[in-house]
Amino acid sequence: MTNYLKFYDLEGYLFDEVGPQFRKAGVLDPVDFFMIFIWKANRGKTTVRDRLKNRAAGSFEKAVGQIAASLSATDGQKERLQVLMHSSRLKLPMPSAILTVLYPEEFTVYDSRVCKELGFEYRPQREFSNALWADYERYRGAVINATPASVSLLRDKDRFLWGRSLRKDAERHFKL
Repeated sequence: MTNYLKFYDLEGYLFDEVGPQFRKAGVLDPVDFFMIFIWKANRGKTTVRDRLKNRAAGSFEKAVGQIAASLSATDGQKERLQVLMHSSRLKLPMPSAILTVLYPEEFTVYDSRVCKELGFEYRPQREFSNALWADYERYRGAVINATPASVSLLRDKDRFLWGRSLRKDAERHFKL
């Protein structure tokens, strides 16, 4: 019997079960892949799903299988982002979220809220390029450098900045 309680903490489920299972076996369940869309951008989940379906002859399951196989056969961070962006034709925030779930020690979510915290211009590009990779590396470095040393995991650094931004927004609204 499935323990549905684990889905309530979707981020915990993705990082504690989905990511480790992918790193171990190199496969992704299509429903779990869809849950990454829900976690990153719930309002756009069906748009993202349909975009992938259209890239794989109308089959989301086939698209997920192709993506999983390509990612597990690819070494290197730059190459993984390139493969995912090319195969999905999604804007940078979603591929970065997918890769963050699958490789949390190497990737961080490219997010408008975190960009604002870091003083970066938010540019959610769809086409992979060397310039995009260089910008993403600068972004990832800034995420690392803008957080206290006591926050050691890359995913926690990302969450720290997102949380700080959320708090600042709430404080601004409280003062209105």
